[in-house]
Amino acid sequence: MKKTVLTALTAALIASALSSAGAANVPVKLQLKWFPQAQFAGFFVAQAKGFYRAEGLDVTLLPIGDQSPIQTVATGAADFGTTWITDLLTARQQGLPVVHIAQLFQKSGYTLVALKSSNLTDPKQFMGKRVGVWPSGNEYPAVALLKKYGMTTSLDSTVANPSVQAVTYPFDPSLVFPDKVDLVSAMTYNEIDQIVGLGYSLDKLKIFNTSDYGVNLLEDLMFTTQKTLDSKNFRGSGMSGQEVAARLVRATIKGWNYAVANQKEAVQTVLVNCGNTCKGSGTRASAAGHQTWQMTEVAKLYRAGQTLKGNAGLLDKATYDANVKQLMDLGILKTAPSAGAVNYKVWEMATGKKAK
Repeated sequence: MKKTVLTALTAALIASALSSAGAANVPVKLQLKWFPQAQFAGFFVAQAKGFYRAEGLDVTLLPIGDQSPIQTVATGAADFGTTWITDLLTARQQGLPVVHIAQLFQKSGYTLVALKSSNLTDPKQFMGKRVGVWPSGNEYPAVALLKKYGMTTSLDSTVANPSVQAVTYPFDPSLVFPDKVDLVSAMTYNEIDQIVGLGYSLDKLKIFNTSDYGVNLLEDLMFTTQKTLDSKNFRGSGMSGQEVAARLVRATIKGWNYAVANQKEAVQTVLVNCGNTCKGSGTRASAAGHQTWQMTEVAKLYRAGQTLKGNAGLLDKATYDANVKQLMDLGILKTAPSAGAVNYKVWEMATGKKAK
């Protein structure tokens, strides 16, 4: 009897070891929206802790830089991706069948930053100013805020005399701020610390959080294509695309929950994957320091609203509806997205809960 139990236990351990080694794991490519950094801490933690392997997945995290991950996923170069909700909905408007499957950040971290010496205190004062924005769909929060206050930008080729000059630049605020723009785009978890590193302490900055002005366009989400979800046999795995998506979401949420609860450890995990973009800017340039700042700030976005009271990864329907209404009111979306824009079934399969 003891020998039988021991044999069974040995076999189970061998099977577990083979699975952990990736022998039977399904290869999945996940396209990140930027270079490796703590913005994606939950993904790196899920990978390092074996949460993906435990779901039978062999996940490769792909960096992209200043391009939209939509194209990578839409063309099949990646199976899943992360992006912002406006990027996803405008892509669908253009005919790309991308589908939202999980919402990681529950609040926008997008800001516009000016020097306090500029005496700008209200978005109404942005008229006639130069505003630094990012390309590839990342300009939408700034455009939405300006449109809300009745301003047009030079990004709109149909406007003869725009009220705001948009200056597009490749993400590094030191390229334009403060000499070439009056306000510059900055995420709470990244560029604000970079600006501080350039010698502009927080007490010298005026930070306009777009969410404080009613523009809470949700950011980091997970998505895939309808083709992937409809697959009956994802990459010959014997699992449907929807099942693979649910496993991916489940492991990712577990990774994020762990990262937020163990931030110092999460930063160390991120640093193993970091490149030159992880250091921040100027005199404060330190990979460990900048990623610690970043982890602290992204945890706030992930936990916003107490992460929907335990429903991490869920896209709140009221917030989604508000996002759609705002984008339509501003003319960024011409028509309401179809019901297929969001797949709640994946989240329900991942969590065993009912989306409300």
